[in-house]
Amino acid sequence: MAANRTYIKSFCTIQNNQISLNGETVFGTEQTVFTDFSKKAYQFLEMNYPKFFKMDNLSKLAFLGAELLLRTKGESSKENNTALVFANKSSSLDTDVKYQNSISDTENYYPSPAVFVYTLPNICLGEISIKHQLKSENSFFIFADYNPEFMEKYSNILLKTQKADKVLCGWVEYYKEEYKAFLYVVDTKDELEHNQELLKKLYKH
Repeated sequence: MAANRTYIKSFCTIQNNQISLNGETVFGTEQTVFTDFSKKAYQFLEMNYPKFFKMDNLSKLAFLGAELLLRTKGESSKENNTALVFANKSSSLDTDVKYQNSISDTENYYPSPAVFVYTLPNICLGEISIKHQLKSENSFFIFADYNPEFMEKYSNILLKTQKADKVLCGWVEYYKEEYKAFLYVVDTKDELEHNQELLKKLYKH
């Protein structure tokens, strides 16, 4: 391994009712709403985590991507030092709007705590951390657009300062049925060199 270089160990994309892993489509459905697609993806991945069905759609999207990458590495059942660095554009706005509507509707006034808990975008990191026994650093940032420069620099700092052994990075955007998740694991050894040009290329596919 060249000094100070980092590498992309694996990556996945979820969009348009399809899931790809390392550039290969591994699951897809006909056009349907995200709720149906995520349920079928959950079944495809043979997950056994009933709390999944109580999550908001942003958390489900991030959770599916994390499951695919962390389970592939065989690390889902033991504690590990994998940091989480996520970002998106709309924060938790999709759930925020639903929660606000439950307050504004005077005839059906019911601001449920079960919905309120998801009015923070970083809640999805908590769901992933619980499932995969992660007690390392996690951060969720809001940007106007996908920001590979920031993600590259931030994850490299975590690895070089030994704050984490690996970093799961993710752009996870969901708002009104429009969604895209691009997640990848950064490591200090592998073959795909981690740099902004490659991140831009992989994000487009």
